Amino acid sequence: MKKQLLFLFLISTTLYSQSKDTITDSKYLEDQLYIGLSYITMTKLPENVSKNGFSNSLILGFIKDIPLTEQGNFAFGLGLGYGRNTYFQEIKITESNNNTLFENIHGDNFKNNKFSTHSIEMPIELRWRTSTINKYKFYRIYAGGKVSYAFATKSRFKTKDSTVKVKGISEINKLQYGLTLSLGYGTWNINLYYGLNDIFSDAKLDGVSPIEMRDFRVGLIFYIL
Repeated sequence: MKKQLLFLFLISTTLYSQSKDTITDSKYLEDQLYIGLSYITMTKLPENVSKNGFSNSLILGFIKDIPLTEQGNFAFGLGLGYGRNTYFQEIKITESNNNTLFENIHGDNFKNNKFSTHSIEMPIELRWRTSTINKYKFYRIYAGGKVSYAFATKSRFKTKDSTVKVKGISEINKLQYGLTLSLGYGTWNINLYYGLNDIFSDAKLDGVSPIEMRDFRVGLIFYIL
C-alpha cells in the first residue's frame, strides 16, 4: 500500500510540473490518460461479517476525449483500462471437492483475509470543464459509469502458521457495472464509484445466507493530457 501511495505522489508531482505548459492545438483534447487509487467500503455485508483491513482499488487506463462543443469544455469520453480491487473482510474462501465454501470467520485468530479481482474496464463519461485553449488548470466534473470484466480472481486466508489460497472463484460475478463521478481542480480530483450489482453470484455464507455484497469507492484520480 505504501508503494502505491508513493507512486501516486510521484505521478502528482509530474502532473504539477506539466501545469506550466499550454495547449496550442485549436482542437485540443483533455484528460485522456488516468490513474487512481480508492478506498473501498463494502455495503450489504452479511450479518456478523466485518471489514478487517484497508480495502482498496487501483485503476489506470485511456479515455478517448471527444469534444461536443467548439470551446472543448463539454465532451464525451469512452475508454479502456485496468482495475485491481482488493477486499479485506471476514469471509474465508476455501475449496472442497470442487466446491467453493464461504465461511464466517468473525472473531477467529488470523492475520489477514482478502479476495481480489483483476479486471478490464470500459469507462463512459459526460465531461464538463472550465478549460480553454491555453489554460491547463481548470475545474472539471466528469459523470458516467463503467463496465468491468474480471479476468482473474483469487483469495488468501493467512494465519500465523499457514496460508490458504484459492484462484478462479467462479461465484464472483465476472461482469460488474456501476456509476462514476470525478470532480476537482487541477491535479487533485475526487473519484467516486457506486456498484450497481452484487460482487458475488450464487454464493452462500456457511451454506445458508446469500452473499449480496456491493462496493462503494472513494479516492483520488489523476489525469495526464
